Amino acid sequence: MSNGKPSIGFIGLGLMGAAMVERLQGLGYPMTVMANRSRANVAAAVARGATEVATPREIAAASDIVMLCMDTSASVEARMFEPDGVIAGVRSGALVIDFGTSLPDSTKRIGPAVAERGATYLDAPLGRTPSHAKEGKLNIMAAGDEAAFQRALPVFHDLGENVFHVGALGAGHTLKLINNFFAMTTACGMAEAFAMADRAGIARDRLYQVMSAGPLRSGMMDFVAANALEGDPTKLAFSIANARKDVGYYSRMAEDLGVPTIMSIGARQALGLAVAEGQGDRLVPEMVDYLAGLFGDKR
Repeated sequence: MSNGKPSIGFIGLGLMGAAMVERLQGLGYPMTVMANRSRANVAAAVARGATEVATPREIAAASDIVMLCMDTSASVEARMFEPDGVIAGVRSGALVIDFGTSLPDSTKRIGPAVAERGATYLDAPLGRTPSHAKEGKLNIMAAGDEAAFQRALPVFHDLGENVFHVGALGAGHTLKLINNFFAMTTACGMAEAFAMADRAGIARDRLYQVMSAGPLRSGMMDFVAANALEGDPTKLAFSIANARKDVGYYSRMAEDLGVPTIMSIGARQALGLAVAEGQGDRLVPEMVDYLAGLFGDKR
């Protein structure tokens, strides 16, 4: 610890991870980072005083708390289990926290391997956006050992406005997949509504006025509407590829639970078509533009 704050090792400085790192550094947490894909974000963290290392093992060896904010469960498992991975270097008594959206079964496999090294694994997926992360206003759905959660709570409160302990290890990722299934199904539904209005000759602003006057009004509607009406997709800085991944993970979770998923099929298909046509790096509100093109925009 430095100045009473635990040392943090962070893996995964994408949009959300970089915002979290900036927030923690601004609050004085000692920070160790490594490059994955986002070289510019790592360089920015180093310029603010972070130490850069080459491997997850070095991250773990330098840190009281290891944080991961990765794109897929496969990426998390690679950083955890590889020969120079987190598990190889984690300190006894350390916390390892997965802030990404991962498969619950993967999380439950990783936990015991971390425990064998004398450390504790928590899943703590996030709600809200990178801009909220910079302001310390994330929603955090943490799960795992209660005592470990209490140890992490001061850091969670520095990152999040709403912090929940939702159950045993894996419960956070389970809840997050349900959350994102509903969010992305809603976003795709609203995107199709705007695209269908175009095709039918209904003005987008009139559609929004009518729909938002009733119980359909929601934050997700407004995120999509910001792009449809004002050309601003950044109110929901979440890529189409990540949305497709999360809805796919939700479907896999349902299969593991032995039940069908009915409502996710349309969202998965729409997002999958967009990804297949090279739109994966665009933001979810831009599904309006993709579907309008697919339908043959008549505006």
